[in-house]
Amino acid sequence: MSLLIAWGPAIIALLAAGLFAGFAAGLFGIGGGFVVVPAMIALLPLLGGSHAEYTHVAIGTSFATIVITALRSTLSHAKRGAVDFEILKSWAPWIIGGVGIGVMLARVLTGQALSIIFAVGITLMSINFLVPKLARRQVSDTMPTGVVRAGIAGSLGIFSSLLGIGGGTVAVIVMTLCGRSIHKAIATAAGFGFIIAVPGTIGWMLIGLGKPGLPIGSIGYVNFLGAAIITSMSILTAPLGVASAHALPAEPLKRVFGVYLLFIAGVMFNRAMHM
Repeated sequence: MSLLIAWGPAIIALLAAGLFAGFAAGLFGIGGGFVVVPAMIALLPLLGGSHAEYTHVAIGTSFATIVITALRSTLSHAKRGAVDFEILKSWAPWIIGGVGIGVMLARVLTGQALSIIFAVGITLMSINFLVPKLARRQVSDTMPTGVVRAGIAGSLGIFSSLLGIGGGTVAVIVMTLCGRSIHKAIATAAGFGFIIAVPGTIGWMLIGLGKPGLPIGSIGYVNFLGAAIITSMSILTAPLGVASAHALPAEPLKRVFGVYLLFIAGVMFNRAMHM
């Protein structure tokens, strides 16, 4: 009973984060990492462990939640015939390679460095949500191929693996610039999240094996206790986000989410400065 009382606030907060992450994943085609990472960093102290390891654990755990959230979102979009599986197949090898490189970089980075990278990354991503029309201009009728595709996909994998995100924001921008409709871009971006999250989860778990000071419920840098709680909620709200993406004008919601990202960036910068 005393354990339940001690962990009660953390469990409730993680459930709320899961609801928000699932809805955001379906609505915007993202994996939910923008929500999960800061939530985990805030709540991991309640699970014990070393403060220095919290950023690593939060990012690794984010990938574990994205596996389920992105898969649920992708399947929901696929039922509507909106997922371009040919793009997913052709981009997957380069993305996975990029994720591997990113995980190896994360192995030598401190928690402070990762916090700063996360803050900078989501500040850049907020521009897409605050000024969405910037990413709506079409510059090509076809998706990149060859070296250009390898470079973009590999960079997406590296960037996403360091932030604990599904890469959906970047994927949507690339696809809309290349003539894909916003609905098809969001749907396909959810698939990118799954492709990134599977090797991301495995990689972060492996590089954290044997590390001292990990919170309760962690295997490597993946906290399965937190991931299970968040995922239990996100799988419920991801289809609701998908339905909203197809039925509602998302521009006002995008701007609200963009403000949220700037707020979280400020919190992460502040945390990094005090580590």
